[in-house]
Amino acid sequence: MQLFYIPDITGDSVTLDETESKHAVKVLRMTEGTRVRIVDGKGGFYEAEINDAHPKRCRLSVLEVHKEPHRKNYRLHIAIAPTKNNARFEWFLEKATEIGIDEITPLFSEHSERKAVKTERFEKILVSAMKQSQKAFLPQLNALVSFHDFIQNNSEKEKFIAHCNDGEKPHLKNILKKEQNLLILIGPEGDFSPQEVATAKENGFREISLGNERLRTETAGIVACHIANLMME
Repeated sequence: MQLFYIPDITGDSVTLDETESKHAVKVLRMTEGTRVRIVDGKGGFYEAEINDAHPKRCRLSVLEVHKEPHRKNYRLHIAIAPTKNNARFEWFLEKATEIGIDEITPLFSEHSERKAVKTERFEKILVSAMKQSQKAFLPQLNALVSFHDFIQNNSEKEKFIAHCNDGEKPHLKNILKKEQNLLILIGPEGDFSPQEVATAKENGFREISLGNERLRTETAGIVACHIANLMME
């Protein structure tokens, strides 16, 4: 059954936005009486039926509601520097959503090459990945923030910074605790500077390794996401 996204659902009648309406009516050729599924990105799945197949404002009647009882028993937040190549960062957003992530913060640090991001486009990628992977929750996407502002304003107790600078660092998989909310910082192509690492440590972050291989930024983000989900389950 086709899955559509509507963020705020109240009552027993809903309307798809113009993009989703066009896809349903013009692309998929759906008509009155067609049954579909809706996800609200907040833990709810809905069975619905089209009662007005308008290509710009397709209306549906809600027939059944299925709520996910809760999220996982941990919360994963990754703050990551957007890559110079926008497509690579979009790939990270898509795959992290499929694997499982709760919050993403684009981070601007000393060696960052990208100083602006297309938040609206990123949101669409997250929605598409959520629908494709049949997730009940849409990851929270925050605005681009500077490294120094970010590390001084977060509430997670388990905080880590991954980097490739010299020095012994424990592997992430060896220090995770189950049922803990965690925050992982991933740097830009030029990595975090030694001063940024030192500042992070002063603010309660622990240095970690993601393995012996030198990874691209977006790959490091995916590896961190996978390790966290694997070890915390």
